[in-house]
Amino acid sequence: MPLHIGLPNLIIHVTKCLAHHSLTLWQAALSPLLLFYSFFQTVWNCITTVLCRWMLHAEMESSDVNLWVKSEPFIVGALPIPPPSKFSMYYLRKIAAYVRTRADDGCYPKLFWPMWRHIACGKLQLAEDLAWLYFETFDSLVERTAQERLEWAEAMSICTSNDEMEKLKNKISIDTLQFLLFLYIQQLNKVSLRTSLIGEEWPSPRARSPSSDLDRKYNSQNKNWDDQTHLAFVQNHLLDLLELLLDPEQLTASSHTIHNSPLSPEAVKSLDFLIEGTVDKNRSVHSLYSLAIWQPMWAKSGYSKLSNMFSFSVLHSWLKNTLSLNPFGTSACLKFGRKLAWVQQVEGTPKRVKIACNTDKAPETHKMVIMTQVCKQIVAKSSDELVGAHVKIHRCSDSYIYLLSPLRSVTVDKCRNSTFVLGPVQTSVHIHNSDNVKVIVVCHRLTVSSSTLCTFHTLTHTRPVILTGNESLTFAPFNTHYATLEDHMAWTGLATVPNYWNHPVSLGVENSAEELFHLLAPGEFHIFIVPFEMKGDTTEIPGGLPLPYEKAVCHQKQKLEMWQKMVKEAGLAKEQKYYFQKLVEKEFHQWLIETGHRHELHNLILIAASSKETAG
Repeated sequence: MPLHIGLPNLIIHVTKCLAHHSLTLWQAALSPLLLFYSFFQTVWNCITTVLCRWMLHAEMESSDVNLWVKSEPFIVGALPIPPPSKFSMYYLRKIAAYVRTRADDGCYPKLFWPMWRHIACGKLQLAEDLAWLYFETFDSLVERTAQERLEWAEAMSICTSNDEMEKLKNKISIDTLQFLLFLYIQQLNKVSLRTSLIGEEWPSPRARSPSSDLDRKYNSQNKNWDDQTHLAFVQNHLLDLLELLLDPEQLTASSHTIHNSPLSPEAVKSLDFLIEGTVDKNRSVHSLYSLAIWQPMWAKSGYSKLSNMFSFSVLHSWLKNTLSLNPFGTSACLKFGRKLAWVQQVEGTPKRVKIACNTDKAPETHKMVIMTQVCKQIVAKSSDELVGAHVKIHRCSDSYIYLLSPLRSVTVDKCRNSTFVLGPVQTSVHIHNSDNVKVIVVCHRLTVSSSTLCTFHTLTHTRPVILTGNESLTFAPFNTHYATLEDHMAWTGLATVPNYWNHPVSLGVENSAEELFHLLAPGEFHIFIVPFEMKGDTTEIPGGLPLPYEKAVCHQKQKLEMWQKMVKEAGLAKEQKYYFQKLVEKEFHQWLIETGHRHELHNLILIAASSKETAG
């Protein structure tokens, strides 16, 4: 409320109150002192009330709205592969027009799987596996309760044929406008001519086959975690993104927007998929739509209460000028996040280790943990910082990393000769540009790109996705457990069935399946023991093992029992037992050195000692 309007209203309000109060006082025949005190209190209350209202309104009018691009659609949603050529703006406009004309057939405002399959396979000429990958990836970003996820997994597990599975998939629907935005942001990983020729990083010293040079140059760039790239992408393509949300008749023949065209509330709501913001310096987060229809923002956002529509040009200008770097994104996490001392420093190892999180500042749905340059170490954690967090593990080598909490997503980037044992991951695990790593995880989806000699022990509801630049991958059943694993699976909504660990699908690659991957032979399978004591009810591998692998484990146990029986029945004298034990210990220590497990055991001893000191 402007001051020149507020003060007259103040005077009128005070005068009325005084007149009413004076009459009451005379009727009550109060003493002069009480009369003066009551008069003063009335005046003060009236002035305070009006001034508070005026100041509150002025504060609302001057509120500083901060908007940013959300991280999750890019971290989880933008597939780390060059998008199909027909995801260009030209074809996306055609899709936007087509879905509106087929609204009654399951295209708009909700898009059902059969209609997307018709558009993707029939009109865009995509493979059905790829069409489903995009559709299902977007669906995995939709907020659902753990119970709803478990119910869906149960429905999938009881399907006994492909026809039954298709009938179940036909029931899935997603927000059409948000899906169009999702398809557009796949261009984040589009390969430019310049990039394909010279790349954007210094070449890796590792030898690569000439045929994979282009894939390697592309795959060296992982933009999914780069929040500065996310911001630049949305700012540079904001006009296209808004144009996709217009009704087709609002476009001219040249396919350019009429800048005074109105945008519907539904169109602006769909932008909630990409943009959010705050009005109180990041203490609370609000959707873009709720901020855009907030009365003090009407002039800036272009919202008209009368028409219940938004001005295209005003909204575009507001977003363009207001978008800033995500306060809970990667850059902020590394620069301002809390540093975590999760690594026990060992003599002779690098001291460049950096583990940071934003959990002390970020809301629950924006948690992030970044771990980089862990070398020749063991990191073992089950903590609140990890629960529901997006985790990035970057440039780690010769290490064992145990993150035993329910996680939102995990990216393993440029790691070597390491083992990662992860808690259940609600969305995706992506392995990128890594060599000789082993990943043990229960997850919704596993994707692999530009990696070699990697082994994956997984329990996954979707087929593992093999992208470009991979060689010699191994897939095997999930082979471990820890005490709280089943509780964590329930938290993420992941069940033991269905499990597609042994049905990987390769997309965009020319290599034969034999060159890309193989399934681990049962004779080479072993149970992995998590070497930490925890309180909980899980005592075995959830869902058990496939029969051939179960038999292999039983055979290993039988061999051990036979060996123990043989030693017991050998009737060795005390001196013979002593020399025999020394011989076995010598061979065992030699094996520890050759395999690198000696260093692992040394680190486990340090962790155990540190834990006892902390407990003491």
